[in-house]
This record gives sequence, structure tokens and C-alpha cells, in this order.
Amino acid sequence: MGTLDHTTQQALNRAVRETVEYVHAEGWDRSPSLFALVPTAALADALDSDVLDSSPLTVIAQDPLPEGIDGGSPELADFIARTSWPSGVVGAVLAQEVLIVSPEHEEIIDGASLDEIRAHANGRVARQARLFTGVISDGPNLTLIQPRPTEAELEAAGPFAEDDIELRDGAGLASGVTHALYGTFDAN
Repeated sequence: MGTLDHTTQQALNRAVRETVEYVHAEGWDRSPSLFALVPTAALADALDSDVLDSSPLTVIAQDPLPEGIDGGSPELADFIARTSWPSGVVGAVLAQEVLIVSPEHEEIIDGASLDEIRAHANGRVARQARLFTGVISDGPNLTLIQPRPTEAELEAAGPFAEDDIELRDGAGLASGVTHALYGTFDAN
């Protein structure tokens, strides 16, 4: 079995999945998180070989974002717009919690404040979810959605239901986020 090139869709898929597992272990109701993707081969000399695995990309969690930056907020967009990466970083992943509103309920939340929308986040009008958007500079991108299970879903699924990770394809849902993440590599 050959080594994967760090610029492939498969390498990005694996890195985003690792990010999903890391963020999921932290629990819900968290601030957005930003991760750098570095070719594992570039770290081989700096790290003990016992720490490295066969992943073509190593996911590196960045410092927490400043207080007051929520998922989907203008402040998050501004923060990402001012972000740039040092040489050696070939990709990035942004994890954020968002509210997903079904199309038939858009009129209910039109003009509502974020707090009012959250009050409707009952799984019918709006549903909390995590949005994971990953990019490789000059390469592929991937967006995944992890819906937050409702209390009723958790109760019905049993005692270990919170350990399950349900992911859905988010292609086309975060084009602005994808574009902004690509923009973080323009200075490189």
C-alpha cells in the first residue's frame, strides 16, 4: 500500500474526520475551533516517530479564538479574513456550531434575533449542528454537518448514544466559509 499524497481528497477526508472526532470529544456548546493541516512527512524530523502515524496530514489545533466569536457570526468571518498561515501549512479546518433551519420554517425566523432562533431550536424549526469545513490550499475541499441529537433521540438510542457521530454531506452549504478558508492561503 503506497503513501497518500497530502493534497488528495482522501487525505483531506481523513484529516477532517480526525477533527470531527477531536471536537466531538470536547462536547457541545463550544466556540468555533480552527485547525492547521501540515504534511506529516514535514514533521518527521521534529517529532518522535512514535507520535506520528501513517496519515498524510497532521491536524494541529490552534489557540482558542477570542471570546465573543460565535459560529456563523460576522465576528468569525472577520477573524478568518484576517488569518494567514506560515509556510508548511497546506490546509485548514474550521469547526463551528450553527443552527440549521429547514426551508419550510425560514419565514418563522426571518428578522428574528439569534436568541429567538435558539429558542426555536427544538429539532423542528431549527436544529443545532456542527459545521466542519476543510480545505487544502490549491486543492480539494470538504464540508460536513453533524446534527446535534435531540434529547428524545438520545433517550431512544440508549446510554451510549452521545458517543455516536452522525455526519452528513454539506457540499454547497458553506461556500462562503470555504472561500474564506482558501483566502487564508493567499499570502503564502
